[in-house]
Amino acid sequence: MQIKFGTDGWRGVIARDFTFDNLSLVAQATMDWLHREGLAEKGLVIGYDRRFLSPDFARRVAEIAVGNDIRVWLTDSYAPTPAVSWAVKEQQAGAGVMITASHNSPIYNGFKIKEQYGGSARPVTTGLLEQIVAYNQEHERPVHALPFDQVVREGKVELFDAATSYLRQLGRYVDLERIRKAAIPAVVDPMYGAGSGFLKRLLEIDEIHDEENPGFGGCPPEPIGENLHELRGLLTAGRYRVGLALDGDADRIGAVDERGGFFSSHAIYTLLLKHLVERKGLSGGVVKTVSSTRMIDLLAERYSLPLFETPIGFKHICELMLERDILMGGEESGGLGVTGHIPERDGILMGLLLLETVAMSGQGLGEQLDAVMADIGQFCYRRIDVAIDNAAKAALLQRLQSEPPTAFVGRTVTATNFTDGFKFIFDNGDWLLIRPSGTEPVLRLYSEAGDEAMVEQLLRAARQVAMV
Repeated sequence: MQIKFGTDGWRGVIARDFTFDNLSLVAQATMDWLHREGLAEKGLVIGYDRRFLSPDFARRVAEIAVGNDIRVWLTDSYAPTPAVSWAVKEQQAGAGVMITASHNSPIYNGFKIKEQYGGSARPVTTGLLEQIVAYNQEHERPVHALPFDQVVREGKVELFDAATSYLRQLGRYVDLERIRKAAIPAVVDPMYGAGSGFLKRLLEIDEIHDEENPGFGGCPPEPIGENLHELRGLLTAGRYRVGLALDGDADRIGAVDERGGFFSSHAIYTLLLKHLVERKGLSGGVVKTVSSTRMIDLLAERYSLPLFETPIGFKHICELMLERDILMGGEESGGLGVTGHIPERDGILMGLLLLETVAMSGQGLGEQLDAVMADIGQFCYRRIDVAIDNAAKAALLQRLQSEPPTAFVGRTVTATNFTDGFKFIFDNGDWLLIRPSGTEPVLRLYSEAGDEAMVEQLLRAARQVAMV
């Protein structure tokens, strides 16, 4: 089988693609890479989420690490991805491995690499890992492993608590006492994932869907509006003022405002950028992916902060955070990272910062966003995903590359950006993006405009172009 890393790690359907045999190939390649890079002596941190067989997959990676003379720190329970990333940085380990398929449906699992700085593996690293896997398969390189019980007994695998140090770091970043004194009625939906219980260890906050459920209640653990009906209902009923939602491994965030409306990653990014600059006095570059809101462009211009746009995938943002002084980076899927922490998405930290904005402003999330839009203009956004097979996808990409449309719904395209998908920009800044997913057999269609009617028109036009 050909192993390919997507926007963040390698993922596959459990028992079809993501098998113990295939996992062993990827794990052996990872250990070979650690030795090649001179990082093996620093050891490896391994964590896992609450998906089906995740603990067993994590133990298998530990067996292979020790079989290749690499010391292991293995989380003693499920843990959020950012907690594992923080442990890599704190332990000064050579790398980290997180067993998770993030927001994907329950039939998937995955393998994320975290480099020694505590962030997503860079494209050059994942490309090298793919090459090593292919080489090992071609040359029938054996997988070296030792039994799990033996390596634990011998002290070569250390079980550790990933929560305590990570939560201490979050407490240094936000003003927990200020949040507590504000007594904000808040509730979090970890979507049965690895973020369950973490915010409750820091604050008086209610939680739903916190029990272990590898089927995620029949809903993919992705914190988007259509998956948060119960959370939205609690806010609509007036029981709470803020609703937070985490994805399956808690590195992404969604929210619900005081009116029960879904508060997207674009709105979250906008509020937090304003908060970091105006209330916390921070500065630095701003990074957004090609599918992110134009509100970030306008705020960066207002604050005279350098703005960078990258392809989709936090690994690209991470590279810039390593190379430059970056205040904040974020992507449409809910992954946001900030300076002074780790170059990594962290849904739990973003949730705390949202609560801090409410505590310090005295306004709900919706009220704060209304004030921003009254200042810089109205922005509406929507993404839809449509199934597409490989043949149709290939034909569409070839057509868009060779003969890209010059107009949609009677509006002339004034600029394009084809760095990741096909983005069409109009004279007033409205835009449309057609992009195949890097991890799933779907086509993603995105649009942002000044009103919802125009967004819907542009998305309908995109579907006609794609013929799906």
